[in-house]
Amino acid sequence: MKRVLVVEDNAANLRLVSDILARAGYAVLSATDARAGIALATAEVPDLILMDIQLPGMDGLTATAHLKGDPRTAGIPVVALTAHAMTGDEQRILDAGCDRYVSKPIRYRRFLEVVAEILGD
Repeated sequence: MKRVLVVEDNAANLRLVSDILARAGYAVLSATDARAGIALATAEVPDLILMDIQLPGMDGLTATAHLKGDPRTAGIPVVALTAHAMTGDEQRILDAGCDRYVSKPIRYRRFLEVVAEILGD
């Protein structure tokens, strides 16, 4: 079973994403801030990280840079989850090291397609 780490500070969004992933057969790990997400990613080495961009304290792009800069976690794909879908945001997010970008609100089918594509399912 593939493991997905969800780093999301909004409880409702975390629950929704976690439920969608669990119903699709993925094991879900979760963290509510970037530092906890980095620690969990380093300890557990999940198959995929879903990273909210707007997190308290350290933002998701900074956290992604930390993960991509650490040999233990550099190979884990990171998908940005964000409500910020303005022109230029996608490129800025990809330039920061994220492998893909999914805008909120999440569209269930498209979200699972992106996850499956990245995980090779």
